[in-house]
Amino acid sequence: MSDSTTQEFSLEALRSGDRAEFARVMDAYSAPIYRLGLKMLGSQQDAEDVLQNTFLNALTHLKDFEGRSSLSTWLYRIASNEALMLIRRKKNTVNLDDFHSEETEDVPLPEVFVDWTALPEDELLSGEGKNALDAAVNKLPESLRMVFVLRDIEGVSIRDTAEILNLTETNVKTRLLRARMFLRERLSTYYGERLAPKERTNG
Repeated sequence: MSDSTTQEFSLEALRSGDRAEFARVMDAYSAPIYRLGLKMLGSQQDAEDVLQNTFLNALTHLKDFEGRSSLSTWLYRIASNEALMLIRRKKNTVNLDDFHSEETEDVPLPEVFVDWTALPEDELLSGEGKNALDAAVNKLPESLRMVFVLRDIEGVSIRDTAEILNLTETNVKTRLLRARMFLRERLSTYYGERLAPKERTNG
């Protein structure tokens, strides 16, 4: 979401508690924040909790928002932390300090790459294909998944993703590369099975 979106809202009105202005913010950002929660947690109820907690947190702290970052960056930072804290409570495995560390997961290099360009676009974008992608995204380690969701699904810039997650841009790029490689390996089997019959038919 573009940084210019911040300029569409009156920070003065938001800080003063203008309910109508805050309702406009909720209308603008509810969908992307819900998607982030859904992609991170895989549950509609959990995504709704992330959405609700994000706006409650934002409403509480709007008076302290100085506008040094864009409104979208600030909201994504709150939503990301809410999602990670919920994952930590549910699984008791995600350490937030580790998540923000500059260390990256050792995701192995793919052994086999499938040429997806051989598949027709409608198959790549089919409901089944999207389900396969969603399933693969859910298998990503949380720190890689968050970077992938922000950058490749929500279209947040590398710079803003780094600011949201309190990482360096280099670390964001590294995690994004690892996430994409992880997903490509996972999906190679799925698409490989669909390419095989076509290759036999053409052969």
